[in-house]
Amino acid sequence: MSATTANETPNPAQRGVWSEFADVLRSEFCKLRSVRSSFWTLVATVVFNVVFAALVAIFIPPHLSTADLATTDPIRLSLAGLHLSQIAIGVLGALVITSEYSTGMIRATFTAVPRRRMVLAAKVIVLATAALLVGTISSYAAYFTFQGFLSGDKLTSSLGDPGVLRAVTGGGLYLAALGLLGLGLGIIIRSSAGTIATLFGLLFVPTILVSVLPHSVQATIAPYLPMNAGEQIFIATHHEANTLGPWTGFGVFSLYAAIAIVIGFATITRRDA
Repeated sequence: MSATTANETPNPAQRGVWSEFADVLRSEFCKLRSVRSSFWTLVATVVFNVVFAALVAIFIPPHLSTADLATTDPIRLSLAGLHLSQIAIGVLGALVITSEYSTGMIRATFTAVPRRRMVLAAKVIVLATAALLVGTISSYAAYFTFQGFLSGDKLTSSLGDPGVLRAVTGGGLYLAALGLLGLGLGIIIRSSAGTIATLFGLLFVPTILVSVLPHSVQATIAPYLPMNAGEQIFIATHHEANTLGPWTGFGVFSLYAAIAIVIGFATITRRDA
């Protein structure tokens, strides 16, 4: 009898928290990997970055004058696809949580793992890792694709040039933070359509509204708007007037994502699944 008891599988309630968390992480990774929408949004991220970089390298430089070439930032051109790929990653961040609410699977998830915040923590880690890896790889792929499709020496650059390595790596950081912002909003709103609309409304609408305000007001408010702050990490290799520094801007953008995540963690146990 004692031998049988010793060989029994431990009760889930008796298992360590870290062992349980490791199982939840594996479960969330399997979900992300097996859901078609997740796969295609990640593929779209890579395609948008790389294909757009190739098209820009082919069609833009031949039409630039000598004066334009002197003022054009080649890194901004090579990473122009991020303005499209951010849509894919934002949608992915939202769907990681809202798709389970829409199908009702979230009830099964919380039944299997009653510690709801543990589930959310696992989702945050899995999404951040996937978005960071895919975003960074696609940003570097876009940079080298742009360089490879350039004709002649126009707009060529090197990763060793000032600000280039930070900007290219920053593309992946920006997409990871954006995905987490979408996830945080998804936890709060719990509707796919509502979360996606809120996310891109938060990114684009304030920038449009502020653009019609007096210049003095724009200079004060605009740098701290989500997209304006976040894109500083990758949009330029040199600091521009009336903008935050690259890392300061990314910090502000990350704060938006952190606030959404924290609110989500605070409310997840107070509402029915």
